Amino acid sequence: MIRVRLGLAIGFALLLYGTVMVFLAFDRQSHSASDTLRPFVITMAPVWIVAIAGAMVLLRSRAK
Repeated sequence: MIRVRLGLAIGFALLLYGTVMVFLAFDRQSHSASDTLRPFVITMAPVWIVAIAGAMVLLRSRAK
């Protein structure tokens, strides 16, 4: 259980870092807030949804 939690913590940190890098990449060439936010949300929302769902499955399967 400790390994799973440690792995999830490391994965969360990497996902957070990646999210910031993606935001900076979109923001680099944008001229307005909507030029940055719309593609950022469209790109990162599915990634976060899958990551959270995967973490829930891992934690739920280990708890039994």
